[in-house]
Amino acid sequence: MGAPDRRYSTGSQPARPVGAAPMMRVRSASAPAPGRLENEDVVFRLGPLVGVLDGATVPEGFDTGCVHGPAWYVRHLAARIGLAIAARPAATLMSSLAAAILAVRADHGNDCDLDHPGTPSSTVCLLREGGDQVDYLVLCDSPLVLEAGGQVSVVSDDRLDAAMADLRRMADAIPGTEIDPVTRFRQAVTVQRGRMNRTHGYWAAAADPDAAYHAVTGTLPLRGPGALRRAALLSDGASCAVEQFGLFDWAGLLDVTAAEGPEGLIGRVRAAERDHPDRLRRHKRTDDASVVFCEFDPAD
Repeated sequence: MGAPDRRYSTGSQPARPVGAAPMMRVRSASAPAPGRLENEDVVFRLGPLVGVLDGATVPEGFDTGCVHGPAWYVRHLAARIGLAIAARPAATLMSSLAAAILAVRADHGNDCDLDHPGTPSSTVCLLREGGDQVDYLVLCDSPLVLEAGGQVSVVSDDRLDAAMADLRRMADAIPGTEIDPVTRFRQAVTVQRGRMNRTHGYWAAAADPDAAYHAVTGTLPLRGPGALRRAALLSDGASCAVEQFGLFDWAGLLDVTAAEGPEGLIGRVRAAERDHPDRLRRHKRTDDASVVFCEFDPAD
């Protein structure tokens, strides 16, 4: 199965007939964390569908029960999502994602324990243009930034953040003299794995197709006063420009990406990682970063 392109950009477009649906222009970029050869994110465009997937990095020393890694998983999942939507164009994004997850289960073959709590997993952020409207889906922590009707909003799935906050509270309750930081981290990862794709935990694309039906979904118009004008699909390695480093607000992120391109936004993140070491992640100092930026011409 061929892997989808890591980068996609559009050049000049033909004139749009009067009365035609708004045209979606797409630019994207994806870059591995500095010093890392393999990118565990993927960005793609397949016809009217764009997406960002962010594979979960496996902490050193942890088993996954699988012969494949996160990079393999996200590329197979992206391809399978495209095939599922091509096979059933009228299906919901939820059902297409569920079909794709099920297909990737078969791609694993017989050498992987897909019931292992560390089996490869990924966030999912999708946007599909459908003439007069767009559909979107967000699963786990890859947010979608939208400018519609003159307002900027963010579609996010905060269940992973809530689970991690619970883990931090649990860790803080353990006396510091009794357990070292490395052991604390390993215990937290073990507990986190046990909460993935569980009620009262968080949901991600992995081996259980039911996770797709726990995604955050919605529809926006491309015509009228509430029409969608711009959208940014982000891995958390890019959304940290706002959430972690506070370089600008979400509206500012859209403006910077429009002016400098997705590569420019990623460059801003890399500079912040160098210039603001006090704000770096506790266990991951830098991360793969991915951006898909969509702009829609006003309807006639």
